[in-house]
Parts: sequence; C-alpha cells; structure tokens
Amino acid sequence: MLTAMPTATPPPSSQAAPAARERGDACPGALRLHAADDGALARVRLPGGVLTAGQARVLGAAAAQLGDGDLHLTSRGNVQLRGLADGCGTELAEALDAAGLLPSRSHERVRNIVASPLSGLDGVAPGDIRPWLTALDAALCASEAAAELSGRFLFALDDGRGDMTGLGADVILRTLPDGGAWLAPGAVRVTAGDAPRAALAAAEAFLDAARSHGTRAWRIRELGLPEAETARLVRDRLTAEGIGHAAHPEPPGTSDGPAPGVVGDALSVHVPLGRISAAQWAELTAVGATELRLTPWRGVVVPTADAAGAAGALARLGAAGLVTDPASPWLRVGACIGRPGCAKALADVRADAARTLEHTREQPSRQPRGTLPLYWSGCERRCGHPRGDHVDLVAAPGGGYRLSSGGDARTVPTADPSAIRAALTAITP
Repeated sequence: MLTAMPTATPPPSSQAAPAARERGDACPGALRLHAADDGALARVRLPGGVLTAGQARVLGAAAAQLGDGDLHLTSRGNVQLRGLADGCGTELAEALDAAGLLPSRSHERVRNIVASPLSGLDGVAPGDIRPWLTALDAALCASEAAAELSGRFLFALDDGRGDMTGLGADVILRTLPDGGAWLAPGAVRVTAGDAPRAALAAAEAFLDAARSHGTRAWRIRELGLPEAETARLVRDRLTAEGIGHAAHPEPPGTSDGPAPGVVGDALSVHVPLGRISAAQWAELTAVGATELRLTPWRGVVVPTADAAGAAGALARLGAAGLVTDPASPWLRVGACIGRPGCAKALADVRADAARTLEHTREQPSRQPRGTLPLYWSGCERRCGHPRGDHVDLVAAPGGGYRLSSGGDARTVPTADPSAIRAALTAITP
C-alpha cells in the first residue's frame, strides 16, 4: 500500500555545522505577510492542526474574500492564504483575532506544534495528547523568551503511536505506556503533568545555547553541537526549572500518518498537493460536527459521532475531489508552489504533476514499478522536498525536468507527460 509522502526534514546527522546567517528569520505569519508573485501570502499557525468548525468557516471566508479562494495546507498542519490583495493585512488580522486564531500577536509565528491527528479517536495509542497541546500553546504564548524562537522551530506531540517522531521536530514529547512522557532532546522521562513545561524548557535551553555560541540558529540541529551536549543542556535546564526527570531510551516503533478512509471515530482524507478549494473546504466543515484536524501529510481528519453515516460522509468528500482511497497515487506526490506563485520557479510543477498522474491513469501499463515518493520542484532550491528515499523532479532551464533517485539521474527535455512517465518508469526501482 502506498503511504503518504514524508513532508518534514529529519536531522541529517547527530552534529551539523553551526548556522551562519546575516539576516533574521523572514518566515511569514498571519501578521507579517510575504510578497509572492501571485500576491501576498499569510501563514496561519494552527497548533496540532486543530480548528473548530467556526474557525474553519472564518478561514474559508478569508480565502474567498481576500485571497485566491483556496486554502493551502502545509507540512506542519497549518494553512496558507495566497493571492492576498495589497492592504488587506488589517482586515485579515481582525478576522483571525475575532475567531480566536491569534491568541498572541507577539508569538503567532512560533506556535509551530504538530500532534498525532488521530489522538483520542481510534483507541490505538495509550494517551490523548490534547491536554498537552492546549497547555504547551498557552505556555509558549506566555513565555517572553519563546517570542525569540524562529518561525521554523517545531514542536511535536506524539500520543505513543510514533507518527510524529520522524518529522524532524526540534522538541518531541511522546506518551509512554506507563503514563509518563518521553522528551527529546534530552532523552528523558518526565511526568505527564510536567510534559508541556518540559518542552518549553527544552526550547528555552536552545535559545540560551544559541546566544552563548553567538549563532543565529533557527533549529536545534543548526547549533552544531553533539547530541550528548544538547541533551546535557536540556537536562540542566529541567533541573533549574525544578522539573523531575530521568534518563529513558527512545520508545520503539514508528507509524505513518492516517490512511484515507473511516478510521475509528473519524474520517480521513488527503488533499492533492495540499490545495483545497472553497467548495471542498465547505464540504469538510459540513460533515465535521465540531472541528477539523489538519495533518502534516496535507490531509484532514474529521472527528464524527455519526458512525452509521460515516461511509456516506466519506463518499460525499470523495465526490468533492478529496482523496478517500488509501491506494491513490496522490499519496506519494508532492510539489512546491511553482509558477505562477513563485518568481524563481521555471515551471508550473503542480499542473505538470497532475497531467503526468492523469496520464498514468489513462495508461496504467506505464505506471512506475516502485512506490517511491515523487517530489516536483520548480527550481534547484527544491523548497519543501522530503528527505529519505524519493524521486526528485526538478524543472530545468529551457523546459523539461531533471529526474534523480539515489545515484541514477537523467534529464527529460520536455514536460510531456508521456516522456516524463517513461523516464520515471526507467528510474524507479
């Protein structure tokens, strides 16, 4: 069975070179917009990807009235609004604030928290991390020091199933079978009640280390410190904060994100390339009684209390164009924004990806033999590309794509779906 494309970057090694930058973090937010080729861009942080049905309607209205009409899901379970008109920043901020989506204007860019989207819904994991999510978000907003975190720093809350541990987060909390919590960096056990405070303490230890080393690191791995040294700094901080802890090995086991379908007391769907139309968003809010949970795999989990009507609701979402089939090839296709949204892009990679996928459906004999994820990039920067085994398709100057996987590479001088599919078939193991 195909699995969703990994969307976050894990640390490449236990020690990296310290970051050397001449500017601060320019990561966009809901208040600081980014000027893109298709208009201004706002990134709305949704800790844990969770938003109420009412908040979802507000975001949908903002996209329709101020932006390009679509909502763009990110690999951190957040939402981007694109194509925003000049001068709409105040109106957007007021709408988000009224909906409770801006609990702290000074901290809105640092509220980067991913969380197990099925927590408490399928009975698989030992703990429900929702209390951690609420407490950590509140602690972040209340911490003066945390406001200095970059917009790229990431927290992950794992309910024990292991779905968050491979997303390359800076700070990880994971429920343990005995009811405690495992914290990384530090590799220690803390009590469940202390877990949110411990996660914040780990982030503040990073800020102290960055200052003492004179680096403008945005992520923990950019400090360039050995893992043992980073762990010591975190443990010292926990001790200073009066948070009890004990060394504990990383819990075993890993898990992918939720597959499309009916999962426990929820519906799970995938959004192709993370772009969801106003009509599709409206369908999601219509079938979701109270909330939506956006996933780091550009999917949506909709809790439902109507088990009898779950299959019908899922079919309704499928009819709206959302992916409900766990065998869909869309689960392993990703792409940057490409043209026309990015000035650096050399191609409309999303349109090319869709055309190539459609060509596969029309001629199944040309399906690549393997199931490696495919990632389409508009330029050599390859924004958002995953690590791990995958096939890179990078737009080439003059047209076509450069394909590479492992040590194999070839160039397709045209964007014709038939030519690209033939090259993929040859390069995919």
